[in-house]
Amino acid sequence: MTIVELAAAVLMGLGGLFCVVGAVGMLRMPDFYTRMHAASVIETLGAGLVIAGLILLGGLTLESAKLAILALLIFFASPTATHALARAALVRGLEPVLDEDARE
Repeated sequence: MTIVELAAAVLMGLGGLFCVVGAVGMLRMPDFYTRMHAASVIETLGAGLVIAGLILLGGLTLESAKLAILALLIFFASPTATHALARAALVRGLEPVLDEDARE
């Protein structure tokens, strides 16, 4: 196993770990807004690390260029979509659940 393959495996493993931890976090979060935040982190960070590992494995090829474009799309579109969803939920009247400590 070369250093590049090892680095790619580490990146993809970390990306998978972030996706699993984020999915568990989504199940445990109390309201829509915190679940949406967890989903955004999963998509942006987890998928970004997996794509970075795939780019390392691909080398300088057309597939790597396509993966880089996909990573840029995820990097810019995911936070924008998350913001739009949160804004729509707030305008619709969905109130966030406040922690007891935050109310004092």
